[in-house]
Amino acid sequence: MPIQYLSGRSRTTELISAENRVLYIKAKVFADLDYIIQGFSTRIGGVSEGIYAAMNLSFDRGDKRENVEENYRKMGEALGVEPQRMVLAQQTHSANVLHVTREHAGMGIVRERNFSEIDGLVTDEKGLCLVTAHADCIPLYFVDPVKKAIGLAHSGWKGTAANIAGAVIEKMKEDFGTDPADILAFIGPGICRDHYEVGEDVESKFEGMYTDLRRSRVLKRMPDKDGEKKYLLNLHMANYYNMTAAGVINTNIYLTDICTYCNPKLLFSHRYTKGERGGMCAFLALK
Repeated sequence: MPIQYLSGRSRTTELISAENRVLYIKAKVFADLDYIIQGFSTRIGGVSEGIYAAMNLSFDRGDKRENVEENYRKMGEALGVEPQRMVLAQQTHSANVLHVTREHAGMGIVRERNFSEIDGLVTDEKGLCLVTAHADCIPLYFVDPVKKAIGLAHSGWKGTAANIAGAVIEKMKEDFGTDPADILAFIGPGICRDHYEVGEDVESKFEGMYTDLRRSRVLKRMPDKDGEKKYLLNLHMANYYNMTAAGVINTNIYLTDICTYCNPKLLFSHRYTKGERGGMCAFLALK
């Protein structure tokens, strides 16, 4: 289970301070791949104010558009990729995956999209940066070092129950010839089990997905509240099991040790702020 702290002692991540004072998180699993650009934004280094302070990357939370555009410019500068080369998913908590190409460059950030209802992106095009938005839901990173292909996904409880991790892997197999055993994966910052209470309506969506042992690690029964069944949901472990079921080797999967809810000064959390927040993004590109 991911532990709830953020420090330089992390086994799976490192905190990077760019020259322009943007602070972002990198996954150590990709550290030796010099052709990969990757990161997960924090609240630090942007120009937004109030509940959006400061690195808000969400266009639809009420922040000024010019502030969000400047934040993307600053984040791109920190990572080494221009917003015109980014593609931002149009998320609806689905398990839909899109193969993006140069024709999609800039969509969702500097120009309108020609796609919708997409929570997962894959590509093998160099210089094209995949982007997904987050504020408790889990970012899933996939890198195939053999075929030089990548995938990125947004996975809340709906996407996890629909197995978006498996959908991304299947898309990479179909479009790039990826062998799942070659994939290096990172399950990134999101809300930890201790702070993600769900009801029986959510619990039922995971029916039949896991063995009894795995299910006990994904869903922890709590005392009933007002006669209703309650559970704590571990999205990180659920996505880990979904990846291994799709053929990814367990030692090739790095799980975050960062919880969004437990780090509200550094990261946006929808549950912690009761929706009064900005948004963060995951970024992944081939140089």
